[in-house]
Amino acid sequence: MTKITKVKTGSPTEQHGSYSRLVAVDDWIFVSNTAGRNPETKQIPEDLAEQTNQVLDNISKALEAVGASLADVVSAKVFIQDPDDLQEVVTAYGARMRGIDPTLTLTCPPLGLPEYKVEIEVTAYRGASEAEIVKIDLSAK
Repeated sequence: MTKITKVKTGSPTEQHGSYSRLVAVDDWIFVSNTAGRNPETKQIPEDLAEQTNQVLDNISKALEAVGASLADVVSAKVFIQDPDDLQEVVTAYGARMRGIDPTLTLTCPPLGLPEYKVEIEVTAYRGASEAEIVKIDLSAK
């Protein structure tokens, strides 16, 4: 029988919009688009790298609640408010996700609030970090 686990973080937006931060369907894990608000201080870092790392910390905490980690992420979508911020966000994201190498969609739409410079949504598979990995480099001859 399929097991579905729904994780809420206490965010007023989750309550108002009637959604979960994370939904796990058996070993598949879907994490909602997540912003960089620190859950303890309620502040959003202005620095792009700090805000990107806070987003990933928030996602990591949600994944840990269901026995997974960033290393289990197989797909990510990164939303950047200002296209000029792309390199700095990708550098911070890459530093955290290097070696995990999920698929990546990167886009620059307007975000929910002006102080949100980056938001990230991920899909993970519990146990992917321990799976056999086959890497194929199509650019290698």
